[in-house]
Amino acid sequence: MLTVVDADGTAASGSSLIDEIVRDGARRMLAAALEAEVNAYIAELADQRDENGRRLVVRNGYHQPRKVTTAAGVVEVKAPRVNDKRVDAETGERKRFSSAILPPWCRKSPKISEVLPLLYLHGLSSGDFVPALEQFLGSSAGLSPATITRLTTQWQADHVAFMDRDLAEVDYVYVWADGIHLNVRLEEAKACVLVLIGVRADGSKELVALKDGYRESGESWADLLRDCARRGMRAPVLAVGDGALGFWKALAEVFPDTREQRCWVHKTANVLDAMPKSAQPGAKKAIQDIYNAEDRDHAEAAVKAFAQLYGAKFPKAVKKVTDDQEELLAFFDFPAEHWIHLRTTNPIESTFSTVRLRTKVTRGAGSRAAALAMVFKLVESAQSRWRAVNAPHLVALVRAGARFPRGHLVERPVEAVAA
Repeated sequence: MLTVVDADGTAASGSSLIDEIVRDGARRMLAAALEAEVNAYIAELADQRDENGRRLVVRNGYHQPRKVTTAAGVVEVKAPRVNDKRVDAETGERKRFSSAILPPWCRKSPKISEVLPLLYLHGLSSGDFVPALEQFLGSSAGLSPATITRLTTQWQADHVAFMDRDLAEVDYVYVWADGIHLNVRLEEAKACVLVLIGVRADGSKELVALKDGYRESGESWADLLRDCARRGMRAPVLAVGDGALGFWKALAEVFPDTREQRCWVHKTANVLDAMPKSAQPGAKKAIQDIYNAEDRDHAEAAVKAFAQLYGAKFPKAVKKVTDDQEELLAFFDFPAEHWIHLRTTNPIESTFSTVRLRTKVTRGAGSRAAALAMVFKLVESAQSRWRAVNAPHLVALVRAGARFPRGHLVERPVEAVAA
């Protein structure tokens, strides 16, 4: 079909021709995927027949067209219908086909759902969503202020449900803890978001808890940890965090058997802040020699070398390392494949890098609960892209109490071999 295109590349409708092509391609691909999904479903159940030999699962035309907001813009879709006459033996109700590609309730893609909380955190009010996104998406369908308000309400309910879920069936072997200052819609100047991310026994990373509190407050962390314990959370084997957190006092109270690992990124910054700029490059290299050491013995030797080199001139800086030496070197007692994960709180830092320090305090409309819900939805979306720790099969062995001297698994104690 011929289309009239202006000199600037826009179609007669005023939209960009390339955007129109992309949207049309997206519509065609989505329609083809839905057809293939339905055809596969019907073919799989082709042997299901009634007493007269007629198929129980057949095509039944199409649903009414609906508009779906995607990253390619708004596309109109006619989803094929399925007439499933089978009856569930237990409930007595008719079985129904539900598309995994386009569920009945779906009006926007997950990517669009990620954009909305991000824009909210950047200070965009619900009334500004329509003009802000209409030009980008080519339509304002599904983006009214009332829709945004319903979404924020639902996200708050999702966050509440997440923080009330049962943790008895989940085992977090490692956890990272940090207090993230986002400066978005939090009512107190010193308020922050307390975040716990854990590693399950299968090596996958997962958000454990997220609530507002005060970064230096041990009581805020204790409330969070007590709540996790009340919901059945088992004590982690190792916790990783910034040395300045009140988290450690709370951890000792709630999970006293959990070992402590200080974050080397935070520690390095604290040590260098106590030294003149002229000495910082050399000191940074000496610190890297500690946490990049071949094993604990070499790391302890590197600590001594650091103390001998800088102890006379900068005793306060050296004391920051030597006083926390055990907590800084704890990761050496775990699998060598996990060291890169355990010596910093990077899993939390990297997750919040797209939001942290980019937002401005938004005055006026908005609430603390809404802001926390937005942060929760962003982390929930990012969680699907987190990769498991290296050598995930070793995580279960850590929980089982296996020993890893020099980072390597000891199959059997020496005494057992000698016997």
